[in-house]
Amino acid sequence: MALPDFKHIQQDKSAVPQWAEFLKDGEFISYSTTYKSKIYFDLFDEYTYPCAETGDLRYYVYDPVKHGADPNKKYPALMWLHGASNSLMGVGCIMCCGAEQYASPKYQAEMGGAYIIVPLANEQRLDDGNVLGTWSEVYSKPIKAIYDKVCDENTENIGKKFVMGASSGGYFTWQLLQDYCGFFDGAIPISSGYFPSYEALDKISQSGVQLLIAHGRHDEMAVFEECIAPHEEKLSQLDNCICFFPEWVYNGDGGVSSVFYSFEMGQHCMINWVQNNLMFDDGTPADSRLPYGVTGWIKSVCEK
Repeated sequence: MALPDFKHIQQDKSAVPQWAEFLKDGEFISYSTTYKSKIYFDLFDEYTYPCAETGDLRYYVYDPVKHGADPNKKYPALMWLHGASNSLMGVGCIMCCGAEQYASPKYQAEMGGAYIIVPLANEQRLDDGNVLGTWSEVYSKPIKAIYDKVCDENTENIGKKFVMGASSGGYFTWQLLQDYCGFFDGAIPISSGYFPSYEALDKISQSGVQLLIAHGRHDEMAVFEECIAPHEEKLSQLDNCICFFPEWVYNGDGGVSSVFYSFEMGQHCMINWVQNNLMFDDGTPADSRLPYGVTGWIKSVCEK
């Protein structure tokens, strides 16, 4: 599919989104995240996983013990799955997939420490702009193998297991939950255009996994009325599940998020708000059910 080439085009911060007509008095458009990016890349180590079926896969790992956490404690392992075309950013994918801020000293302290795993699909951009090789079922086995490898190499320090991702990564989060039902303790599918069958959802729910499903009601790409509304009642009835379906996706400054690279995707980029911990900069949580944001939710799952 044709997606913006983030390496070679700039965000248009003068664009007025079509959904702007629905903003109420006092609401404003925000064109930038308020957290600093590209400052924690050096905390991640790069590895390669040999795989004949998909080609060798790059992945990045943040090891909390290596960075000063108590070597006698256990920490959750968080796997973050990027959206389509984001692997073409190389190490920048750590930011795009939502993982970077979770390696920060602040978020690590709030979670009580955590391993972070960022695998990259073997994507390629064709001359016509289409991107091939993004997440699909063929990646399921090798990505699970990468997860297992990190856990096995740090077995004395691995606690609860999480998987999370947005857009294409949201789809692949669901794929892994289906393929390895009962393996994960927590999951955050974000802005996904795909949902499992109701039978599969029931099995996932009955496995005991804690779910945080996030999707904006003005999503420009995974349209809410098509992707979520038909299943909203079913999703709301799942055990151990928080459905976070806000009217607007915001930046930390309280502005409604606009991200325009060839086309508008600010309301699809829920991952930016997740990377802001689903909190506003003044400390107000995005949802009263998440009083301490995503980091607090992760910590609460680990304490169950």
